[in-house]
Amino acid sequence: MVDTPSTDRTADDMVAEADTGARNPAARWQAQLIIGTCIAWSLFQLYIASSIPSTLSTTFGTSFFANLVAQARFIHLAFAIALATMAFPLTASAPKDRIPLYDWVLMFLGVAACLYLVVFRFEIASRPGLWSTSDITMSAIGMVVLMIAVYRSLGLPLVIIACAFIAFAFFGGYSEWARNITNYGGASLSKALGHYWMQTEGVFGVALGVSTAMIFLFVLFGALLDRAGGGNWFIQVAIALLGSLRGGPAKASVLSSMMTGMISGSSIANTVTTGTFTIPLMKRIGFPAEKAGAVEVASSTNGQLTPPVMGAAAFLMVEYVNIPYIDVVKHAFLPAVISYIALLYIVHLESLKMGLKGLEKSGRKIGVIMIAILFLTGFIVLGILAFLMVGLRAILDPIMGDSIYAAVALVAALYLYLLWVSSRYPEIENQSGEDGAPVAPRLTPTLVGGLYFSIPIFILVWNLMVRTENLDRLSPALSAFWATIFMIIIALTHRPIKAFFRGEGAAAETLAGWRDFVQGLILGARNMIGIGVATGAAGIIVGTISLTGAHQVIGTVIEVISGGNLMVLLFLVAVLSLILGMGLPTTANYIVVSSLMAPVIISVGAQAGLIVPLIAVHMFVFYFGILADDTPPVGLAAYAAAAISRGDPIKTGIQGFAYDIRTALLPFLFIFNTDLLLIDVGLFKAVFVFIIALIAMLLFAAATQGYFIAKSKWYETVALLLIAFTLFRPGFWLDQVSEPYDTASGPAAIELMGTAPEGEAIRLNVTGPDFDNGEPRPTTVTVPAVPGDGMAALEAQGLTVLEEDGRLLLDEPFPGTPLFDTLGLEYDYYGDEPVEITLVEVEAERLPKELFFIPALLLLAGVVMIQRRRATQPAF
Repeated sequence: MVDTPSTDRTADDMVAEADTGARNPAARWQAQLIIGTCIAWSLFQLYIASSIPSTLSTTFGTSFFANLVAQARFIHLAFAIALATMAFPLTASAPKDRIPLYDWVLMFLGVAACLYLVVFRFEIASRPGLWSTSDITMSAIGMVVLMIAVYRSLGLPLVIIACAFIAFAFFGGYSEWARNITNYGGASLSKALGHYWMQTEGVFGVALGVSTAMIFLFVLFGALLDRAGGGNWFIQVAIALLGSLRGGPAKASVLSSMMTGMISGSSIANTVTTGTFTIPLMKRIGFPAEKAGAVEVASSTNGQLTPPVMGAAAFLMVEYVNIPYIDVVKHAFLPAVISYIALLYIVHLESLKMGLKGLEKSGRKIGVIMIAILFLTGFIVLGILAFLMVGLRAILDPIMGDSIYAAVALVAALYLYLLWVSSRYPEIENQSGEDGAPVAPRLTPTLVGGLYFSIPIFILVWNLMVRTENLDRLSPALSAFWATIFMIIIALTHRPIKAFFRGEGAAAETLAGWRDFVQGLILGARNMIGIGVATGAAGIIVGTISLTGAHQVIGTVIEVISGGNLMVLLFLVAVLSLILGMGLPTTANYIVVSSLMAPVIISVGAQAGLIVPLIAVHMFVFYFGILADDTPPVGLAAYAAAAISRGDPIKTGIQGFAYDIRTALLPFLFIFNTDLLLIDVGLFKAVFVFIIALIAMLLFAAATQGYFIAKSKWYETVALLLIAFTLFRPGFWLDQVSEPYDTASGPAAIELMGTAPEGEAIRLNVTGPDFDNGEPRPTTVTVPAVPGDGMAALEAQGLTVLEEDGRLLLDEPFPGTPLFDTLGLEYDYYGDEPVEITLVEVEAERLPKELFFIPALLLLAGVVMIQRRRATQPAF
């Protein structure tokens, strides 16, 4: 189903084939057409994100310009289909040096099918659901051309999955079993095609809307930053900071991949961008080819997990979970930081086992203790950055007020000052010693020399995070827009202004800045081709679910296979994400698996008595979708790394996945311990959770590497795993010795509810006939306590309870009440058996779970004492 890449191709070829398109027409006009279309797409996205359309509409008294914004999804997909058709050959044997006639036909048909919805929008709106013959014809053409565009840019897997869902839409009604589960009787050609193409329930649904409004701008921002030199600055700062340490190039690979991964949005592109420099350095100091590639792969695949700018799926999470983007950043922060610090530690342990050294470095070297302090301080500062920014905004508020001009003046002054400082240092570039061997550059000139690249990132984070009494946070789209605008200014001006400060000629540098700007526009659009068509195709899957209820069928199958066991279900979902992720981009994988499995995980968890937050489920899927990029046998990032290291791609993928076991562990942990996602966690507790979780993850990493202070014996590895588990889940051991809840049923349950402190979550175990099949269905919900009055707590949630023969019977909750979606839609309140509250659970007073940290840390001290006797080299 998936073509296995060949290591004979270069890494750049693989990036082109996977992300940007491998066709390079010999005819000048065809090449310029592709370039011009890329530039036009990027400029169009900037146009619709700005206030220009409304200004033009007001100025000229016409709604034409504003309508372009309203129709942006259709135009967005038209650009994606056009570029996919021109830039990606249809087959491996198709011409790469020209655009053949059949591709011109396909491009014309695909663009026409999209723009048909723009040109005839008023006529279409006048006949909702009553589609004409031309509507159905254009819908069919659009669907076919979209599937071909997906095939040529992303491969066959997403096409097969989308076609399977389309087949279910047409033929699912013929299955009595599926019909009994979903109550779906099938759809006509007119109804299905109209649902998919003529309205915003299918192809042009939420996923494509997020791609249009948000994802493109973030991808464009990353492309401009990289072309202007920001990506190289990240790499050189990482080498300067960590390159001289033991195994320094590998540690620098981790840090630089984390920073560039925030903005690239593609693990394959991230692997090539940083790996081209770091993999040869790792091999030079003694890393085998496969391990050098694996370090880069493990670092690059995790880049999309790193706030504040995460992968495209993070922006979809905003819509699906219905929370602000800043909350997604907050929930993703701690696991990402812990994962990367653990990977640094894994690299350090590998270096210890192989007895490796770092790069030579002139001047003063920074010790490992200082590095650790800088890392921890930096991450803690990032964690409280929102509070610092709000404080800074309060200080500047009397000066700036709500004036954008004052803000622009301050940013411009800071930019010019940092450019002046940068001009006093040489340009950032790779450095070599007298013998030609690479050396680690000095940190101060490297860091200061490109510090102005951090300004647009600061602007982005500021707009996303800062909110005061007079100033609301901007949306992710507007935040990305303003950050991108400033990034364009940097790309155009940083070279000539530095040349001016140095007293050099600025003409050549001005031209170079213009080229960086244009290349950034082109690269941003080409990086978006796959995402654009993927979100359109994924909309087919979401549209099928809304049309047929197909998720109930798949959910029922998975639920039956798991036997209602949540751990088994999570494992199956993880495997499903990894398998789908071998052939799907992260964005499409996330849409498919979250749409199908998120409701099932929440439902099975509730039946097992575990309340799983929706964001935790979506983060679970997100993590495993990303890990698929280094999962053999089709881990594309592993093949890209192997093309650079000249190692075996399968061994590289296996080793990379072994390094990523720590990342695979985190989703299971934060499902059961939501403190890791900073859900309802204050600042001081967040710091405590971070320290404990970091220690636990480092011990887990040491256990998986079989090396801590010295090579571990089997019982020491078991001890380290036990300590890590205890630090991650101390509540497990407390539950073995003390019941977590006081419980009661019947009228006594109402009295028990009245004893809970105000606002505490009270758990209600509810049982009743399932709405679909009438079978008894248990679930667990929570309601906030009202002190002294249990019945008032229920009524506040819209629940009406009747006491009858010692049982608490529930009436159907009214639509719009807090628990209607959970209880009102799942149960049949008019069947023979009533819906009742069978048990009420109130959190019991017991010892703090953190007491179990004491024996765990004592056991750790014992392992340290034993291993120190066998240590043959310093641990750091």
